[in-house]
Amino acid sequence: MDKTQLILKAHVVCHLLKDDGAFPNNARFPLILYKGAIHLRPTDDVNTVRNIFESHKWSNSWEGGIFEYHHYHSLTHEVLGVYCGKAELQLGGPTGVCAEIIRGDVIVIPAGVAHACLLSSSDFKVVGAYSDGLQYDMNYGKDNERPKADENIRKVSLPDLDPVYGENGPLIENWNKSGQI
Repeated sequence: MDKTQLILKAHVVCHLLKDDGAFPNNARFPLILYKGAIHLRPTDDVNTVRNIFESHKWSNSWEGGIFEYHHYHSLTHEVLGVYCGKAELQLGGPTGVCAEIIRGDVIVIPAGVAHACLLSSSDFKVVGAYSDGLQYDMNYGKDNERPKADENIRKVSLPDLDPVYGENGPLIENWNKSGQI
C-alpha cells in the first residue's frame, strides 16, 4: 500500500494551551490532534508511521510509550503517532485537557506544552519524532527551568511541513495563523 492510501482526512482538534504557572505551554501555537489520520493495516508497524513522519522532515524518532508524568520540551516541537493500542493523555499540565488517542491517531505537541499519559492499554505504543530532527530536552515544570525554557520556546520556529500531510496540512494552516498573533 502506498503512502497516499495510508493517509486519511482526519478529524482535527486544536487546543491553545496557555501558561499555567508551572508549565509554559504555548500561547502561540495550538496543540493539534488528528483523529484517524493514518489507516494502519494489521500488518503495518512502527516503520509505517516513522516513514510518514520522516518523509515530511520530522525525524530523530523513538518508539515506546509516553511518560506517566507531566513533562515538556523547550527546544523543539514533537509529533506522536499511535501504531498500537490506546491511551488517555493529559495535555497542558495537571489542569489541562484530556484526550483519548488510538491506533492511527497523531498528535502534534508544540514546544513548551506539557503532556503525560494517564492510562493506557497494555499494548499501547507510539512513534515520537521532532521537527527537522532537532534534539529535544526534558523539562518537568520546576521553577529552575524558567526563564531559560521560555526563551527556548520563543525561538522554536514553524516547521516547514506538517508531519502527516506535508505542505498543506492542518498544522501549517493553524500555526501560520497563530504565529502572526
